[in-house]
Amino acid sequence: MRLILTLIALLLPLAATSADWRTDAEISGYQRTPRHAESLAWLRRLAAASTQLRVESFGTSPEGRELVVVIASADGSFTPELARARGKRVLLVQAGIHAGEIEGKDAGMALLRDLTVAGKHRGLLDNTVLVFIPIFNVDGHERISRYNRVNQNGPQAMGWRATAQNLNLNRDHIKADAPEMRAWLGLWTRWSPDLLIDIHTTNGADYAYELTWYLEEWGNQAEAVRAWQREALIDRVFPATERRGHLLGPYINLIDHRDIRKGLVNFGSGPRFSTGYAALRNRPGILVETHMLKPYAQRVKVTHALLLEVLRELRRNGDALRRAVAAADAAQLAHGATDDYEYPLAFVPTDKPQTIRLRGVAFTQSRSEISGDTWTRYEPGKRIDLDVPFLREMVAATSVRLPAAYAIKPAALTTIERIRAHGLAYLRVASALPVRARGWRIEQPQWNAEPFEGRTALREFKATELVREFELPVGSVVVPMDQAGANVVAHLLEPQAPDSLLRWGFFNAQLERKEYADPRKLEQLAREMLAQQPALREEFEQALQDPAFAADPGARLDFFFVRSPYADPELGVLPVWRIDRSTLERVRAVP
Repeated sequence: MRLILTLIALLLPLAATSADWRTDAEISGYQRTPRHAESLAWLRRLAAASTQLRVESFGTSPEGRELVVVIASADGSFTPELARARGKRVLLVQAGIHAGEIEGKDAGMALLRDLTVAGKHRGLLDNTVLVFIPIFNVDGHERISRYNRVNQNGPQAMGWRATAQNLNLNRDHIKADAPEMRAWLGLWTRWSPDLLIDIHTTNGADYAYELTWYLEEWGNQAEAVRAWQREALIDRVFPATERRGHLLGPYINLIDHRDIRKGLVNFGSGPRFSTGYAALRNRPGILVETHMLKPYAQRVKVTHALLLEVLRELRRNGDALRRAVAAADAAQLAHGATDDYEYPLAFVPTDKPQTIRLRGVAFTQSRSEISGDTWTRYEPGKRIDLDVPFLREMVAATSVRLPAAYAIKPAALTTIERIRAHGLAYLRVASALPVRARGWRIEQPQWNAEPFEGRTALREFKATELVREFELPVGSVVVPMDQAGANVVAHLLEPQAPDSLLRWGFFNAQLERKEYADPRKLEQLAREMLAQQPALREEFEQALQDPAFAADPGARLDFFFVRSPYADPELGVLPVWRIDRSTLERVRAVP
């Protein structure tokens, strides 16, 4: 029996090598990408043939499809615990977050084969664990059609951008409405990857680049990580990929879609996006955008080449990445250990452009009798180089001083659920706790006219700071800021954050008035208040200087209601409070 097992172990690699391991994309000449079930069957067959691969489920989609991750490791470090104990770098690569943009899946499948049964690129998995999501948006992947991507050159049919719930997963990282995203956050929490690569396909202009990239390089990213990105990615990985015969450039976001000559502007990402979320977690994230008009084979191959060069960089200089993320986490903890740390929440481009050389293609422009606008037509066979302005640098537009901790009242169930979903550390209040805390009353709310990503978002508001003494109820959640995920906490709970839960509409119910008064009663109440409060008459007369107010009987009567004892004192008061370090330590002291 021992001899038989030895022979099997010796023969398996030979059998794997001799088998046909071409992907469906390769077999079809890159005309086809395999369906979800076909992709998983191929990956499971590959994993069965290699001791370096494991396929695991990490969730289920709304339509019941399996969310799968493939873990590649030379020595079988298939768990986060083993990877950390053995000092491995963890690279998370995700494909198909927009399921019509699917070359990341086909490139990743070929890469896994090359690294394992094909015996190529030996040593690249020795010190790195590759965690690969072949299809993130699995339901959208199966909504397959030839007509899903009008701008895209192949494959013949592809999946849909949004999920079965019509949610865009790459707008959902911070609010985490989709079950797929909550499963992803669980995966992120378990693995805490050192580097994220998110693979997409562009829409928009034509140009010579096969692949464009985007990195967070401003104050939303830790300085140690920014330095690593410059040295490892911009100085080494991207040039090395170009030396393999591919043309790369920075992400193209046009100032004017009609005319590429007007230049580029940085779109600033943000925590709803994958790269913005990775930055909040003190990790580098590479947004990969292959060019939609290049043939599908070319897009798959440049993606494969870039992934290979990233693995080579991690093999040669991976310790530098580990040191960078460790330094970023340490800096985060140091900030959280102090009260009133100044933290930038939102960024905008400066008005001082750089000039860059853009590798473009020739184009003509004419007046359209259809749209009445300028019609731009590209001539792909004619290359041109353009010197264009690039509003690349970003500066902080909104900053806040962060507290030692936030307290969330127990009725704010969805807020507490999001704290858990992001894997953030928190404490439960076991007995009523007297506190002095700072909070917010939200006034003058203005919502977007149309829903976005399934929510009616808050566009504008006035946030008035409150200072109150009250008892924090049993079951309240206290979220300390001396944790590595503190940036995520701030972006969830600070009202002014661009993707705060307030802005996404999680607190809309707190902004709705529930009691009203009959106009005849308000007429009487207003006269009584004017008689009892002489200063109120002057305030009312001042308000009447506004013609819109003066012409609105309801607004004139409401002027008195909101100043009366009958007004709801909790209207607009958020169930989230800032607490100081002494209060936090009192919470920690209770078992």
